Amino acid sequence: MSDDTIGVAVVDDQALVRAGFRMILEIEPDLAVVGEAADGESAVALVAATRPDVVLMDVRMPGVDGIEATRRILADPSCPTRVVMLTTFDMDEYVYAALQAGASGFLLKDVQPELLVAGIRAVHSGESLLAPSVTRRMIESFLERPRTADEAARRRLDSLTAREQETLRLMARGLTNAEIAGEFVVSETTVKTHVGRVLMKLGLRDRVQAVIYAYENGLVGAGG
Repeated sequence: MSDDTIGVAVVDDQALVRAGFRMILEIEPDLAVVGEAADGESAVALVAATRPDVVLMDVRMPGVDGIEATRRILADPSCPTRVVMLTTFDMDEYVYAALQAGASGFLLKDVQPELLVAGIRAVHSGESLLAPSVTRRMIESFLERPRTADEAARRRLDSLTAREQETLRLMARGLTNAEIAGEFVVSETTVKTHVGRVLMKLGLRDRVQAVIYAYENGLVGAGG
C-alpha cells in the first residue's frame, strides 16, 4: 500500500454488509481495505495489527459493541486512526456516546457509494461527518442535560482569540473549512490554521470533539 493510499478497516457483524463495502472501496485507486472484523473485540485487534487510517464501525454488534470498540481503539491519544460509525438510521440513540468515545462522525449503511467514498476521504483529511439531523439531535440532547460548570474548560475557552472562538462556533454549526473561509472571506489555509490552534489550545483530538466541547461549555446553543 502506497503512502497516498487510505487504509480502511470494515467492521460489521453481517458478512454481506462487509462484502458490499469492500466492493465499493476496492474500485477506488486511493482506498484499500486492510481487513474486516465481525465484532468489536476483533476490531480492536485488527486496528492494532493493521493501523488503518479509517475504520467503518457498526454501532450494534454482539459482545463488544462499536462504541466500546471505538473507545478502546482511541484510548491512545496518539492513535492516528479515525472511526466512522455505521448506523441504519440517522437518529440512532447512541450518537452522543459514540461521539464522546471519539468517533469522527456517522454514515448510514445505505449511503450512496460516492458519498461513502467522499466521507472516508473527508474524515481522513480531518473533517467530521455529522448530518444536520445528527447535529440537531446533539443540540436537543445538550439542552436537556443539566450543565455543570467546568472552570478549567472555561479558562481554556477564554484563551481563544475572538476569531478562534468564532471559528469554533462555526465548526459546531457543522460548517466545513471552505464554508468557514467564505464566512470570514479568507483562504482555506488560514482557516486550517485557526482550526489547528483551536484544537491545540483546547487539547482536543479533532473537529467532532471541538463540537462537543462547544456545546458542553455553552458557546453554542439552540440558535447555533
